[in-house]
Amino acid sequence: MSTHAPAQRPAHDVLIVGGGLVGASLAIALEAQGLDVGMIEAAPAGALPPVFDQRNLSFAEATLNALQALGVLPLLRAPTGPIRRIHVSRAGDFGRMLLDAQAHGREEFGRVVVARDFGEALEARLLQLTQLTRYRPARFVGLGESADGLRRVRIADASGERELRAKLLVAADGARSAVRDALGIGAREHDYGQTLFVARLRAQRAPDGTAYERLTDHGPTALLPRGDGHYGLVHGVPREDAEAVAALDDAAFLARVQDAFGWRAGRFLAVGPRSAYPMQSGIAEALIAPRAVLVGNAAQAIHPLGAQGFNLGLRDALTLAECIAAHPGDPGIDAVLQRHAERREEDRSRTLAFSDGLAKLTANDAPLLRPLRSAGLVAGDAFGWLQGWLVGGAMGYRGDVPALCRKVAA
Repeated sequence: MSTHAPAQRPAHDVLIVGGGLVGASLAIALEAQGLDVGMIEAAPAGALPPVFDQRNLSFAEATLNALQALGVLPLLRAPTGPIRRIHVSRAGDFGRMLLDAQAHGREEFGRVVVARDFGEALEARLLQLTQLTRYRPARFVGLGESADGLRRVRIADASGERELRAKLLVAADGARSAVRDALGIGAREHDYGQTLFVARLRAQRAPDGTAYERLTDHGPTALLPRGDGHYGLVHGVPREDAEAVAALDDAAFLARVQDAFGWRAGRFLAVGPRSAYPMQSGIAEALIAPRAVLVGNAAQAIHPLGAQGFNLGLRDALTLAECIAAHPGDPGIDAVLQRHAERREEDRSRTLAFSDGLAKLTANDAPLLRPLRSAGLVAGDAFGWLQGWLVGGAMGYRGDVPALCRKVAA
């Protein structure tokens, strides 16, 4: 693996734009196929992309299975937190829903992983690859004329601007995807009017494997059971209040979160540094173009309620890798891309509908919706078939699931 490739080189089989969670995972998944893979990364060697910060990632069981098979999970250094129960309630509504893994024959639904630790594990695994050329720091500039079954891609780095060629171009460059724009693929955008504050929180009661989701008119407040004895906090506030909330000292911020969440974890004692993220979604109107495909947030950036984002993006990457393996020789032919789009349709549409519908319904304070929401929480808690449907989705088993996701983690 080289940090800088020669100025003139044969075309890559696959060129990935974006070295974040999904782009890096795809590069690892393609290694076993012996393909010549290039990856364009904004972060320089020795630095992690900004996405690998102190936020907490909820990995579904299907994701854990895949990361174990890809050799990433064993490289995590920090302890992970098991999610054995999922507790959902809403302020002002009657009822609550509790999903228990043991009731469904599982030890856990998934695990909570700190994004920075995951980024370091991915980087360690990338360093083991032999078929990967990394262009970093570099940025995507635009597309050249495509000919001879190749995509021509312009990048800029310390040496100036140059052109790369690839049989298949993969856009893994995030919600504001420059590659998606260059391909002429539109996106349906929605602003939820919320800002999410993310931090590490210490409470009177240590995590016991329960992930809490407390819903309010102004957004969710979630506590995720980390492996270090703390909780991962996600606290949603109206966009117009975000600046004032960011200015609160720790004591005032804890009091605000305690008021929104309640006392199920006891008194909140301390909070770490906070990061804020405006909540918007962007859904690409197409997943594929000639010799190009969108994955991860470039394909769909969704509300974090339900913790579906990275899990969905990883299934994008693994499905693409399987489709490429099924058609050896040219990863960019129409048969590969059409099959990928077909296989992603059910999982993607169901997950998007679940995430967006839940976010809009729970944030709507209309009095007429209260009985409906309460009935939904009670039904989710009472009916086994409904719980089974929710659990399958929470664990990452929707639609045509990639084979690596179904393997039992060691």
